[in-house]
Formats: sequence, C-alpha cells, structure tokens
Amino acid sequence: MSSKLSPITNAEELLKLNNSSEIILIDARAGINAEENFKAEHLKGARYVDLNKDLATVDCNPKNGGRHPLPSFSKFSEVLSKLGISPSSHVVIYDDKNGSNAAARFWWMLKAVKHEKVQVLNGGLQEAVKAGFPVNSEIENFEKTGNYPITEWNLKTADIEEVEKARNNSENIVIDVRDKNRFDGLTEPLDLIAGHIPGAVNFPFSENLDENGLFKSPEVLAEKYAEILNNKTSENVIVHCGSGVTACHTLLALDYAGIEIPKLYVGSWSEWSRNDREMAAKETK
Repeated sequence: MSSKLSPITNAEELLKLNNSSEIILIDARAGINAEENFKAEHLKGARYVDLNKDLATVDCNPKNGGRHPLPSFSKFSEVLSKLGISPSSHVVIYDDKNGSNAAARFWWMLKAVKHEKVQVLNGGLQEAVKAGFPVNSEIENFEKTGNYPITEWNLKTADIEEVEKARNNSENIVIDVRDKNRFDGLTEPLDLIAGHIPGAVNFPFSENLDENGLFKSPEVLAEKYAEILNNKTSENVIVHCGSGVTACHTLLALDYAGIEIPKLYVGSWSEWSRNDREMAAKETK
C-alpha cells in the first residue's frame, strides 16, 4: 500500500485533528470581500492567504502572464514564513468553492516547491461547518518561521509559446477547464474577449465533482481522465483556465486519481486573448 498522503482530506478527518498542533489550517477564500468574510467568521485556528497578494504577482497588464502570474520565489518564501509554514508542516487548505477559489492553487504551489504534507479540504468551509467543526472570528496568533527554501517550481508549467506549438499537435492535448459557456464564447465575465484557444478541448473543472459538490472518487476520476488523455503522458498535456487558478482544481483531481500532474499554463485565456493569437472568440467588452 502506498504511503503517499492523499491530496484530499474530508471534514470528518479534519474534525478528529481539531486543536492539534500538527495541522496548519489555511483559509484561501478569494473574490470580493474575501478577507472581510474571513475576519467575520472562519474555521477555528485558520490563517488567511490572499490570492492576489500572496499567491500571485498581479501586473497592471494581464497581457504579461495573465491575471494571476506566479509570484517570485523570494515573495512566496516570505508568504510561507508569514503563515508559519515550514517544510515539515502539515497544511490543510480550504475555501468556499470546493478548491476552485484558491485552495487548489495554493496546494499546487506548495506541491511545486516539493512540500510533502499538503491537502485540500473536500467540500471546503461548508462541509466543515456541516460536520461540526467550530468557527469563530478570532485571529490566530502564531510564530513566523524562517525563510522557506525555494529555488524552482518543480511541477511542470507551459508558457504561451509552448501552448502555441501544442494546440495543433496530435501528440499533445490542451485542456480548458472553464465552463462550457465561456469556452463556447457565449459569455465572459472577467476577460476582454469570449472564446477559447483553437485546438483546445473543454472539460470543465466542475465535472470533477459529484452531485453533492464533493470530489468524485479517485477511481471514477481516473476512468474519466483516461478517456480524455488517451494515453498521453503528463509532458504532453497542458491544462489552463482563465488565469491559472481554477486549472489547479483539475490538477488536484488528476493527482487524487493517481495520474501524474501535467503542465499548468499559468497565463491561460487571460494572457492568450490579449496577445494577438489565433482565437475561437468574439469581443464582449
């Protein structure tokens, strides 16, 4: 039996570890008023991480790397230190969108710097509350750690040029995890142009979840992605979304299914659509 820690944990398991010093619990909610919502109420003992300030270096022009480019190694090291995370920490991350908000992005980033003990809470905040995990508005007091050693991203990424080469190459597959209406160009709530990268296939991240909003079993996910990937290796698979955040939900699902984590196109549609590349798209605003 493999001793590998599952990338997904459930609320019941977390509840058993309540008040344990072994766990660093991270609230990764994102969007409007996310930090204010955290301060008003969060899982007891949780520490807050900000998508825009901590998990990205947001440029004024998304043409340069998209809306959520990765931060520098030094910045990310400082973030982990600020959160009290060391290489030996057991980190459990949640948000209020079952990982698609920013929890999976933080999970991917920790995995990419070879952090071993990191998990995402299945069902997120809502499932924990339903299971009886205590909530409060108290801000956790904790000690910062020394600088976390980071020298490279150890998980694979793809840049815009690699996506350009891969999108029409039969040996590769480019997966867009946004919802079908965005992929089809019917709506676009965040970027300037609606549509998708020509040659990409659409497999919405929401299909990683069951009717209760929880991750499907590893066996079900493995079977589904085996059909989609068609024996392609991780080196030949590129996953993207709007800005490199929700794509990590699918990378998390793949890891949960026992499939090697493929490449993340961090810039995603927010970068591609601003760089005069070929698009199956229409202007929306």
